[in-house]
Formats: sequence, structure tokens, C-alpha cells
Amino acid sequence: MKRLSYTILALVITSLAVCLPPAAAAQDATVVIKMATLAPKGTAVAKAFDELANQIREKTHGEVAFKTYWGGVQGDEKDVMRKIKLGQLHGGGFMGPGLGLIVPEVRVTEIPYVFRNYDEVGYVRKKLQPEMNRLFEKQGYKVLGWMDLGFVYTFSKEPLTDLAVARRQKWWALEGEPISQAVYQALDISPVSLSISDVATSLSTNLIDCANSTPFGAVAFQWYTKFRYMTGYPSTNILGATIVKKDIWDRISPSSQKTILDVAAAQHLKIEKATRYEDAKSIDLLLKSGITIVKYDIRDKEMLYVFDASKKARESLVGRLYSRGLLDRTMALVEEYRKSHPADATVIRLDQGQ
Repeated sequence: MKRLSYTILALVITSLAVCLPPAAAAQDATVVIKMATLAPKGTAVAKAFDELANQIREKTHGEVAFKTYWGGVQGDEKDVMRKIKLGQLHGGGFMGPGLGLIVPEVRVTEIPYVFRNYDEVGYVRKKLQPEMNRLFEKQGYKVLGWMDLGFVYTFSKEPLTDLAVARRQKWWALEGEPISQAVYQALDISPVSLSISDVATSLSTNLIDCANSTPFGAVAFQWYTKFRYMTGYPSTNILGATIVKKDIWDRISPSSQKTILDVAAAQHLKIEKATRYEDAKSIDLLLKSGITIVKYDIRDKEMLYVFDASKKARESLVGRLYSRGLLDRTMALVEEYRKSHPADATVIRLDQGQ
């Protein structure tokens, strides 16, 4: 069951990694990089990785091959990180919490209720990428590519029409995840901390009755079968990246390193598109299954309270996840984008009435 949960999780976060080329090709390569990912084959995302691996093998003329362990066979992100440190693996695909185990500062672009749409997310993260790349290199890792993994909504068994109702619910929080814990604390909510593999069972036994997820995640996990409602206003956007240890990266020739980064940059854009395609399909399925979208007026005093609580939460993380300077720069970049794109007021939301 745990292995199955890891496999399904890959559909939720579409974690980043590169695919496994033929065994003979990997053995014949000068540098074989062992990667791990939660992602199974067969998805649109996996197909994009197939193309990435094929191009790398071809364009480095067989110097570099990736051997990838699919479907969570190496465990969850914490397990993979431990194996990388032990030298059993060389890298993998991670979402924000996993990346934050190496560089906590990277979580600054996952703070809730900041970004309105994909363009804002992309603008800010691109501006911060050079700094984040340097921080990962300082810790001994090379980032091959970045992407967003979609916007997150809240799924519930009853409509979350106000804060009083929300506080009566039993909320799930990812075990050991500091951002959600800070937000729940600011909202005076005591969540139930669980690993992702325990969520489905906990929904069935009513240990929890609310969970945050991308639409694709809710479908892939089959969580949506336990819910009747979802919020129309998203809370955050999930960050993803593919990383490898610097010690094996430095064994690759400079020309092949450049080739890999060029190929990876192009393919990660394709993976982003594949992720959004999967989310769009999932939203259609959710609506057809009878899920009701709860609408919110962002001018309502209770929504303003939520936004204020989120601000308090991100302030409370200064010195724990990121510096004051990094948070201020992130928020300044958001405002910089909005001032230079005044016509782009689009908010990624499902309750189109507001």
C-alpha cells in the first residue's frame, strides 16, 4: 500500500526526473547518473522525460546516461535525499518540501496567497533562480531545471463558507511541513500531521476531512471520491526541480554539461505544459463527478482575514526558512511584475463569478 501511495503521489506532484534509457546504453556511458522519482511511466510528464533522456544520450554522444528509479521504488523524498547523501543515488526530482531539506530559502515562492497566476509565478521564480542555483551549488548540488507543479485548492466534505465552519474541520497537514503549519497556526486551526501515504485511509476513517491538493492530485489519489466540495480560490503554487550531486556533475565534460542544461531547460517547459494539461483534465472530471466549487468574494472580511493570517505566517518564517531580505525581495518582484503588466490582473481561480 505504501509503494502504491508513492506511485500515485507522482501523479499529484509530477515530480521531476529523467527517464531510464536502455540498460546497455547506461552501462556503456562514461557517466551514469542514478536518479529517483515518484513519477510512474505512462503520463504526459513521463513522456516529456523520455524525450529529455533520449536527447541527452544522443547530444552528449553517449557520454552521459541517466538511470532512473521510477514510481517511488526508492521511497519518498526524505528517503531519496538520505540515499543521495549516502552516495546510493546521485539526484532526483523534488517538490518544494524536498528541495527545502537542502535549501530552505527555496520555499519562499510557495508562501500562500501571494501569486495570482502562472505569469507572476514564472516571473518571480525566474528572477530568483540565479540565487537559488548558487545556494544549491553551495550545498553540493546542481539544478538541471525548474518548473511549477500547479496551483493548490482545498477539498472538503462540507462547504467551507466561513471561518467558523473551517475551524470545525479536521485538516490535514503534510508531516514536517513548516509553511502549512505556520498558516494553520495563524488561522487558529490545529491540523492533523500525516504523511501523504496515510491521507486516503485517514479520510475513510474520518481522522481528517479536509485536504489541500492540486486538482490532478485529488483525482490521482482518488481523494476526490471522499469529498463533495473544493474551494475556487487557490492558496499556493507548488515548486519543482531536478537536481544532481555536484561530485558526479563535475565528472561530465564542460561541453556536455552545457548540452544537458540547454536540453533540460527546453524539456522542463514542456513538462510544465504537461502538468497544466493534466490539471485541466482533472478539473473537468471533478466537476462531472459532482464536486461543487465554493465561491468566495476576495473583498469579504473573512477572506481578508485569511490573507492577513497568511501574511503573519510568512512573517513568522523569517529566520526559519528564509531571510528578511529574501522575503522582501520576493514581494518586491511580485509588485514589480504587476506594475509592469497592469493589464494582467487574471487570477487563477475556479469560481469565475468573482
